[in-house]
Amino acid sequence: MAGMERSGVGWLVPAAGESDPRDGDLRVCGRVSGDIRHAALDRLPVRTALPALREALEGAGAAVLCAPPGTGKTTLVPLALAGLTGEGPARRVLVAEPRRIAARAAARRMAWLLGERVGGTVGFTVRGERRVGPRTAVEVVTTGVLLQRLQRDAELAGVDVVVLDECHERHLDADTCAAFLLDVRETLRPELRLVAASATTDAEGWARLLGGGGGAAPVVEAAGVSHPVAVVWAPPERPVRPPHGIRVDPAQLAHVAAVVRRALREQSGDVLCFLPGVGEIGRVAGQLAGVDAEVLQVHGRASAEAQDAVLAGSDAGGERRVVLATSVAESSLTVPGVRVVVDSGLARVPRMDHARGLSALATVRASQAAARQRAGRAGREAPGVVYRCWSEGEDGRLPRFPDPEIKVADLTAFALQAACWGDPQAAGLALLDAPPSGALAAAREVLTAIGAVDAEGRATGRGVRMARLGLHPRLGRALLDGAREIGVRRAAEVVALLSEEPPRAYGDDLAAAWRTARRGGDAYAARWRQEARRLASAAEGAVEAAGTGAGDDADAGIVAALAFPERVARARGAGSLLMASGTGAELGGEASPLRDAPWLAIAVADRPVAAASARVRLAAVIDEGTACAAARALYSSGEEVRWSDGDVVARSVRRLGAIELAARPLAAPDPALLREAVVSGLRREGPGLLRWSAGAVSVRQRMAFLHRVLGAPWPDVSEAALLERAEEWLGVELDRARRRADLQRIDAGQALARLLPWATGDAARFDELAPERVEVPSGSRVRVDYGGEQPVLAVKLQEMFGLEETPRIAGVAVLVHLLSPAGRPAAVTADLASFWREGYRSVRAELRGRYPKHPWPEDPAGAVPTRRTNTRR
Repeated sequence: MAGMERSGVGWLVPAAGESDPRDGDLRVCGRVSGDIRHAALDRLPVRTALPALREALEGAGAAVLCAPPGTGKTTLVPLALAGLTGEGPARRVLVAEPRRIAARAAARRMAWLLGERVGGTVGFTVRGERRVGPRTAVEVVTTGVLLQRLQRDAELAGVDVVVLDECHERHLDADTCAAFLLDVRETLRPELRLVAASATTDAEGWARLLGGGGGAAPVVEAAGVSHPVAVVWAPPERPVRPPHGIRVDPAQLAHVAAVVRRALREQSGDVLCFLPGVGEIGRVAGQLAGVDAEVLQVHGRASAEAQDAVLAGSDAGGERRVVLATSVAESSLTVPGVRVVVDSGLARVPRMDHARGLSALATVRASQAAARQRAGRAGREAPGVVYRCWSEGEDGRLPRFPDPEIKVADLTAFALQAACWGDPQAAGLALLDAPPSGALAAAREVLTAIGAVDAEGRATGRGVRMARLGLHPRLGRALLDGAREIGVRRAAEVVALLSEEPPRAYGDDLAAAWRTARRGGDAYAARWRQEARRLASAAEGAVEAAGTGAGDDADAGIVAALAFPERVARARGAGSLLMASGTGAELGGEASPLRDAPWLAIAVADRPVAAASARVRLAAVIDEGTACAAARALYSSGEEVRWSDGDVVARSVRRLGAIELAARPLAAPDPALLREAVVSGLRREGPGLLRWSAGAVSVRQRMAFLHRVLGAPWPDVSEAALLERAEEWLGVELDRARRRADLQRIDAGQALARLLPWATGDAARFDELAPERVEVPSGSRVRVDYGGEQPVLAVKLQEMFGLEETPRIAGVAVLVHLLSPAGRPAAVTADLASFWREGYRSVRAELRGRYPKHPWPEDPAGAVPTRRTNTRR
């Protein structure tokens, strides 16, 4: 790095004798500590927008700043608003970043621009690390830290300006911070200035939100010094499977690695490759072994040293670099030296399966907005190239913007934040997108179950303590309750494992992963130890009494079960389990040490797309006692009378949610429960459970005919209607029914009579309006079939001689089926007079030779009807 200073709009690597922005330690070599690097500041394009931004904040108190990547919105703007660049009054500025890596990098960059070390004029606070001092005027924090601070001190005493950076990413914490800050401006501190800053954002939406009821806030735009970025479309030669849950087709990753190799051959400069997650980064890194470049990794789990090394850039004339990064490198961070971007086109986002209570990450196609952000990284310092691993035709089908996290994520932590803020329904919060009502209701159920909110949704004292731990409420509950059971330190260590899932190499046994972390010297183990210390310190004052542990396996199980009580699971054999929530689960390979355990507390699970069961990622062995203690809210015992497998089952049952612990037959079940079970079975299997004689079927068809033709008061007797009114028309028969066989003895015809309109007196006319039989001219009484849309009268042709008018029932003409002497259909008519005139002649010609003993008069309308032949023998 010595002797080199990068020009352009990106990070400036210090020239000889200047301090290195990779760390906060100022190395003075011929320069005076505290020298402001005016040349670097002057080259940042956002400087031209500062007067308009100051004016907007002085007038409206809030503004939206739209500035392309690399213009200095993250670094120069906070310094200028704090009065540290020689213009404007001195103010204290708080900058909120969505990620820890971005917060640390932004603070170090600003400190370098001021010629200082971090912790002086510029500092940062992230979870587990705080570097500020008494002179700190600009503090960079994560949005999670800002939420904690707002809950403790809503006024943000001493803070003059808050900058919400990268608000276009629509992280849930950032949206919540914005809502709380707007509430503070409206009710407590109207003088607090607020800036929503982003490279690409819904400026109009944010302007309306920040303006509140007083109209839209001003939008200030800064022009960037953008370098052209050429697009190379590089789709796979053969189709690859689309993302499936968190799984990415290995062929897709092999293709990305091949495109990186191609980019190294065809272009100059460093390569930045975007991949969805840490696992994919590791696999592509392995496939790039042997390339003529240094392969580096940037993601939230990387060590601070590794992150700093990437962000500092390479030495002049040094080895080329390939930086494999997750979406953390889309914005906030500049990776020096990058001239080429390889975009896999994939992103990893949170998804919540509310039906199964499983929260997980899912791999999706990146949005068009994200693709633009990623491509822009190639043009930060000079003209660049982006290789997109999909076709130009596919590009137009990508979603325009990513889904706001509030629409798709687990809202339990958000609901607790809202409750602690005093707005349990989140109805008064100014949000760009309202939280889905179903997801919010599910979140409140969880909070109620763990004692974080009361029946009205207000935060309890326990809930406030949970919210201040900087953890998901489930993990907060596990830390507080687990500390009483096994001790603060041990509970904090297990919760630290759950707050950031261990590497897959640690295995699926939580207790074994705990032991590995204690022994480990990798970056994860270092972060785990730091987080465990933080949690132990936070819990010390919140726990009344501390217990002692019973061993790693038992203690890990207790904490996991406390965090996820609905995920305690009992084995069903062959690696299959049933969770208390009712969701099935499957263990991984045959070698899993958890396969022989009768009970597990499942800490991490996901459900592959289209799979019926969840897949266990991390779990701990427990016993039934631990499961029942942790999930006591799900424990129930009592009489269980229900329809199951085609009959009534009556048992005394003990359950833990969906898990049946014990059961015995019930000799004398509650009659009300019996009746409810019988009705349930009838509604599940239909009226066919009853005895339907031919007469019963006929009565139902006649009633259906009158309902269709005359309407009220004749009842609807369709299957849906009968099942809905089952208890009304089956009456006492239901009280006597205890099983399927009893239902099969009920005469449906007799029971249906209860539905006839007796109250109006119309029931007495039932046989008149819909007679079962009709007398025909021969004197026979012939049954009417009401099974179709029109009543049908099937009668021998000779019995209808002399009848010119077609019979009518309830005003509807009967469809007459005229039969041959052998009872076979000869003609069908609803107009007898027309048939005698026009159709009879051809029927007579066809049948009289076949049936000579039967009368076939030439004038049937005037003939005598008969049931007999011409000659009696």
